[in-house]
Amino acid sequence: MLVGVIADDFTGASDAANTLAKGVAPEGGLATAQFSGVPQQSAPVGLDAGVIALKSRSAPVDQAVEQSLAALEWFRAQGCQQIIFKYCSTFDSTPAGNIGPVAEALANALSTKAVVVCPAFPAAGRTVYQGHLFVFDKLLNQSGMEHHPVTPMTEPDLRKCMARQCAGSVGHINLSVVQEGAEAVTAALRAAARDGHQFCVVDAVSDDDLLTIGEAVSEDSLITGGSGVGLGLPRHYIAQGITQTQAKFFRPVTGPAAILAGSCSNATRGQIDAHQQRHPVYEIDITRVMSGEINRHTLLEFIHQHNHSMPLVYSSANPDAVAKLQAQFGADEVSAKLDSLFADTASCLIEQGVKRIVVAGGETSGAVAQAVVNTLNVEAMFIGPEIDPGVPILQVGDTQPVMLALKSGNFGSTDFFEKALSMMEGSK
Repeated sequence: MLVGVIADDFTGASDAANTLAKGVAPEGGLATAQFSGVPQQSAPVGLDAGVIALKSRSAPVDQAVEQSLAALEWFRAQGCQQIIFKYCSTFDSTPAGNIGPVAEALANALSTKAVVVCPAFPAAGRTVYQGHLFVFDKLLNQSGMEHHPVTPMTEPDLRKCMARQCAGSVGHINLSVVQEGAEAVTAALRAAARDGHQFCVVDAVSDDDLLTIGEAVSEDSLITGGSGVGLGLPRHYIAQGITQTQAKFFRPVTGPAAILAGSCSNATRGQIDAHQQRHPVYEIDITRVMSGEINRHTLLEFIHQHNHSMPLVYSSANPDAVAKLQAQFGADEVSAKLDSLFADTASCLIEQGVKRIVVAGGETSGAVAQAVVNTLNVEAMFIGPEIDPGVPILQVGDTQPVMLALKSGNFGSTDFFEKALSMMEGSK
């Protein structure tokens, strides 16, 4: 294996895996698989890139570091030349962590300096300019992320974010250097290392900038950022003749399907509104979930009543409603209860023959993906076609595969749910 990605949540892992599998024209991408947690067995033969999906974004710092170092050791055992620590393109993290502490632990373990920090993902409107993170035309702290219930982002300056979270100093490479080309970026990173910077925030406002950065860091043992930071890596490995594989694992499947939405983002709620214009939806009453009145049997009954009509069940309340529920029951308790509900429902759906499942929300996706791989007793999820920027189809299993789409809350077009299920059966 050439590249190992340590992702701090499941939808982010899918995003990164999609980037590596797709690559850029005309070269294409790498044979890529995603894993739910640190695998217990060796990687499949012929795999170029592996992505380990952790649930470490909102875990206690010590736990996030421990899990990430365990992932690093597995990748080392597979012979990986390069590690990417992948976090959200909106840099979801509290002042205490977990991005800084995990990045620092990985950098120390690999004895590397001037590690790139670049969450830019221009295709999804995330850009870095003068060290500040933008979401389309708004600074991060004015984009709606300041209201995130778990990781409210109130500081758009990534240098300040990193400095608050780790002991190492943080440098910056501005856009003018990036646009001079890869050699200029490489020289700037070497200078930053000589100056003692452990990390360097690097500006990027376009895919061309990301390709430049990818070329500049093609020999670096550690990179950190959003999925876009790996955009240029497949081109490097293919050009070097190290690999020529662009394996396609996707085989369309038909049959019953379901959509499970646990994201409270504006984008997901808009997608739910659009979906219910043509398909059946069921809104989960979280108060009744907490009391035990609503359980997996409730959701399964609704889904099976409409199993050929793209049914959707969701707990995607607006931020004010979420805040009230968290105040009433406790944020961790609500999250754990919903994760368990969605995971149990997904496991039952697989056992009952459902072959296509779309999931919205990072935490929800993590719970569902873990339930699916446990139910099917597999580790690798192979990367299929891209549905929308950053969201691929995942094929779980080989002889009788199940298709998953794990969508981060803010990703996807308005018709994402219908589009994803249609692509899974090969009709789009």
